[in-house]
Amino acid sequence: MDTLFFIFSKVVQFCIEPLNWVIVFVALSLLFLSLRKPHLCKRFLLFALADLLLVGWLPTSEVFLRVLEDSVPKVQLAQMSEADFGGIIILGGAIEGGEIAIDRGEVSIYSSAERVTKAFELIRKYPDLPFIFTGFSGRLSPVGMSEADAFKQLVSEQGLPDKNVHYENQSRNTYENVILMKPMILELGAKSAKEADVPPKPWLVITSASHMYRSLKIFQNKGIAVIPVPVDYQTGNRLRWARFDLEDGVQNWNKAMHELIGILAYWITGKI
Repeated sequence: MDTLFFIFSKVVQFCIEPLNWVIVFVALSLLFLSLRKPHLCKRFLLFALADLLLVGWLPTSEVFLRVLEDSVPKVQLAQMSEADFGGIIILGGAIEGGEIAIDRGEVSIYSSAERVTKAFELIRKYPDLPFIFTGFSGRLSPVGMSEADAFKQLVSEQGLPDKNVHYENQSRNTYENVILMKPMILELGAKSAKEADVPPKPWLVITSASHMYRSLKIFQNKGIAVIPVPVDYQTGNRLRWARFDLEDGVQNWNKAMHELIGILAYWITGKI
């Protein structure tokens, strides 16, 4: 069932990406042109133009993305100590492992690079805490190394302490991240609590700000206490009313629609 859900989510992801609809509208306009129906041809060309304008004018996407990013407030870690945390969780989705990493011998990081840089910062700051990186691949047909293996390579290249490192390299989405990590979190938390003779402590969880709401809901649904560390913010406090940028707009719309559809799908299927 989870595999069918994963495949269906990828189909939906393709359908909601705004630039894909530009291709559809242009293809339909060419079809109607060949059928000698110029009025329908013009109509779908206007749809394609409207799509581009909607995507490129940044306030249209930022208004939704900012709501998602502000839905989980930042925690002031500076006011807390290492004794307050059970460990560190880094959710995948920012690393390109796969065939390219094998062919080129280098691990690439997506635009969500702050997930990785924040993880490195906290690992250096709290070297005695256990940390878990979770993620295999979000692709339908993954090739090459997993995200977890790619992160392991980065940890080695950065010379970070790895005595408390743990990897989960089978999950394909956020729900599977949590499900497959849960036994590891419970085992490590119970061991730490037993040694210190204290109750289990919440874990820090690092992911993109727009993705944090859905992630927290899954952790809560599975009874895992976490402290959010949102990163990778794409919006500020004010909307950029005069800004038109097709590249940024596409990325914003993809992030916003991916999360909104994901929240709805997870709610319908009882995952949150």
